[in-house]
Parts: sequence; C-alpha cells; structure tokens
Amino acid sequence: MRQKRIRARGFTLIEMLAALLVLSLLGLMSYRGLGAVLDARDHLKAEAERWQRVQSFFLRFERDLRLAAPRPVASGAGTAAAWLGQTGSRQEPELQLTRFAYDGGADTARRVGYHRNENQEIELWLWPGLDVAPGAVPARYPVLAGVREFELQYLNSSLAWENAWPVLPKDPPIPLAVRLRVVLGSGEELVRVFALNS
Repeated sequence: MRQKRIRARGFTLIEMLAALLVLSLLGLMSYRGLGAVLDARDHLKAEAERWQRVQSFFLRFERDLRLAAPRPVASGAGTAAAWLGQTGSRQEPELQLTRFAYDGGADTARRVGYHRNENQEIELWLWPGLDVAPGAVPARYPVLAGVREFELQYLNSSLAWENAWPVLPKDPPIPLAVRLRVVLGSGEELVRVFALNS
C-alpha cells in the first residue's frame, strides 16, 4: 500500500501580509472616522455654548426692559431721564434705564445700562442704586462677547422708529417698543423687537 502524504496547509507569507494590509487600512479608516466624529462633536458643543450665551443675553436684556420704570434719577450732573437711548457715544452706554427689582428679591431697583465696548463685548453697567452720588462709577460686566454691531431703535407714539430716546420733550418716559439688532463676529445678524408696558 501506498501511503499518501498529507501536506499541512497554512497561510503563505504573502497571504498574511495581504491580510495585515487590509486590516491596517480598515483600522486607519476607522480611526479617521472616529476623529471626524469627535471633531464634529466638539464643534457642535462649542456652537451650542455660543448660542446659549446669546440666548442668555437676550433673556437678561428682555427682563431688564420688562422691569423698566418711568422714574428719572438724580445724578451728579442733575437729573437723568428714566430711559436714555443714545448713539455714537464711546464713553456712555447706548441704553440707560431705570428698572424695578427682580421678583426674587435678590436685587434692588437700580439704574442699568448696555454698552458695546472696544473689545466687541456687550457690557452690562450696574449703578449702585437709583439716585447716585456724584462720581459714582457703575460696575461693568461683559454679558456677550464677539459682537461686531449693537444697534437699538425706539418706537414712538407715531409708530416710527427713532435712533435715540427721548427725542422730543413731549415723548413718554418709556418708548412703546425697542428693536435690538446684533451682528455677531461670525456674521450672523439677529434682530429682536421687545414691546414694552409704557
């Protein structure tokens, strides 16, 4: 009888190298895909945080407008109007107003202002109280960064938009509405209109 020799069959070196090459390519594509997913997640998280800051600013601004009071304030220079909207000033806020205290009781009635500074931030100015002593300096807090433009307009009783308030001595202490236009550093333009209880 003749015996057949059974040859052990395995992988050749070339087959092993080809398999390793395919596995390496799959691993590289998976790594790149995971990197893209992680980059997209970080980008979305940063965008969500940025829009959350924008939303917080608008909520704060609206809350201050809703609490606006028609009470003029005494200052070192005399009496200031309850609502003072101006344009073109680099040293003074674009908007100053008298507002009542918040409902929670953690704050008092005070004078507040909003101003876009040279660092492209919208600042909240808070005076120590309503009637301030001569030389009293407001505290300044940045509430929104990366703002290219910050414009305010005020609706008068003739339903026309004004760039300043008050325009005429017969104007009411508080306008009927405020239109806020903000252009962010990334180019988005946001316009909001706030009706007031004047």
